[in-house]
Amino acid sequence: LFYSVDDDGLEHEWSGNVWMNPPYSSSLIKKFASKLVEHVESQDVTSAIVLVNNATETEWFAEMVSVASAIVFPQARVRFLDVNGNPGAPLQGQAVIYIGDDPSGFVGAFSKFGWFAILENGVTLETQSK
Repeated sequence: LFYSVDDDGLEHEWSGNVWMNPPYSSSLIKKFASKLVEHVESQDVTSAIVLVNNATETEWFAEMVSVASAIVFPQARVRFLDVNGNPGAPLQGQAVIYIGDDPSGFVGAFSKFGWFAILENGVTLETQSK
């Protein structure tokens, strides 16, 4: 399933494997982070990869990290394309958060983009920079 802005993903149940690039507005991102954590804790969502700003000082970021298995912090900012294919100029860096049972597989695929941390219960077990 794919939920666009027109579908309002907050109104639907989530299950299985989830890819999430939530709206970055502060009023919405908190709701998406909480919904994901709720579905992870209820075991509806078995794994997730989330692309967000690296807003490590926010409650929503800490909430997702509390259930995360690994995080990659890309060396370069992710430049999203507009509807005409022109790259934007992001104001801050991003984080790719992994929730699931295969942090080594995630790190193997994503660590080429930047440094990583493998986590357990929100505690760092291992880090490595490029």
